[in-house]
Amino acid sequence: MFDRLSDKLSSAFQRLTGRGKVNEADLKNALREVRLALLEADVNYRVVKDFLEAVNQRALGAEVMSSLTPGQQVIKIVYEELTAIMGSSAAGLDLSGRPPTPVMLVGLQGSGKTTTAGKLALYLKKQGHRPYLVPADVNRPAAITQLTRLAAEVGAPVFPSTTDMNPVDIVVKAMAAAAEAGADVALIDTAGRLSIDEPLMEELGRIREAVGAREILMVADAMTGQEAVNIAVAFNERIGLSGVILSKMEGDARGGAAMSIRAVVDRPLKFVGTGEKLEALDVFYPNRVASSILGMGDIETLFDKAREAVDEKEARALAKKMQKGEFSLEDFQKQIQQLKNMGSIESLMGMIPGLGKLKKLRDAKPDEGELKKIEAIINSMTLEERRNHLIIDASRRKRIAGGSGVSVADVNQLLKNFVETKKMMQRFTKGGFSGLKGMMR
Repeated sequence: MFDRLSDKLSSAFQRLTGRGKVNEADLKNALREVRLALLEADVNYRVVKDFLEAVNQRALGAEVMSSLTPGQQVIKIVYEELTAIMGSSAAGLDLSGRPPTPVMLVGLQGSGKTTTAGKLALYLKKQGHRPYLVPADVNRPAAITQLTRLAAEVGAPVFPSTTDMNPVDIVVKAMAAAAEAGADVALIDTAGRLSIDEPLMEELGRIREAVGAREILMVADAMTGQEAVNIAVAFNERIGLSGVILSKMEGDARGGAAMSIRAVVDRPLKFVGTGEKLEALDVFYPNRVASSILGMGDIETLFDKAREAVDEKEARALAKKMQKGEFSLEDFQKQIQQLKNMGSIESLMGMIPGLGKLKKLRDAKPDEGELKKIEAIINSMTLEERRNHLIIDASRRKRIAGGSGVSVADVNQLLKNFVETKKMMQRFTKGGFSGLKGMMR
């Protein structure tokens, strides 16, 4: 997401950072490009106007004009103002009060409410909560079936709703069932429509009153751009939202909705859906997103994903193996599996500071299929071969190739790459900063 916007902003600021001094004309030209970039990214016009006025006012001050690095100072101001319009800091869920806390998910049909309910249940479970799923969309029979299936995948209890039940009765009974089950959060998947209508709003209002919901999260499709913002405004005016979740952010390279919601709706963007998997739900951090938009990477999110995917004790043991040169194909396979658990390679590359600016590298689109091929080859090896690659002779290579459905050349290439990787890892773990420079070469 934000790829196009990031490219255009980098281009606009490149002219400023190469200058010893920045005058008013330089700044005006750069901000004109920023304005066009934001509008092309489908950011709300009023938000763009207010943002540029704030940047211009600060950038014309003595702090920038007298600075030895005025271009960098302007980028710092842009970063701070971008962060401010998106909400300054992450907004958590209000789960205070007597459990189970009701959390309503609302939105139009097709926005991804049901899938998001499953993702949110998994997220809460990882945070130590005990979620209970409530299918309250009786207009779409598939919604009840879908949420029941997702609940089984997450390992969370679900209320046995049926299409002949009244939605308000469902949530009232479900809250009692959630309390009996020892749940502390009840996630209520409400009905949607193709467009906003009076019966829908009345139904949502009755559910809100029946359970006393403080958390009412609207799920909107990020790919609809400013329409998602307009829908959020309408829902907020009628039933009162506590926050917004944008689904399908992985398919929106512009990101205008994400940048506009806080300023227009006056409600925080709390989560973003970044893929089809249940794990693909991220807390929205305005400062991290602003950093990513400006090509500075998002190292904090990268660390968060690494902490979730990598066992600390296992990582320490692996580091010792690398130092001693004992890193095996078995360890290599574990590393690949952990990497896959962190998300797509493309998304991880975008989080590394500096790589986001390398358009050629980003456009190369890493082939996720290569990881599957590597895993297939290693899976075709015996345990002894994985632990000692030196015993893999010509006949073994032929057998491994046949077992994994690849050519002998593919097996040879993997072994060659593994040996090179092993050398680099050993050089890095032993050499510190100088080792890092060698590895980069």
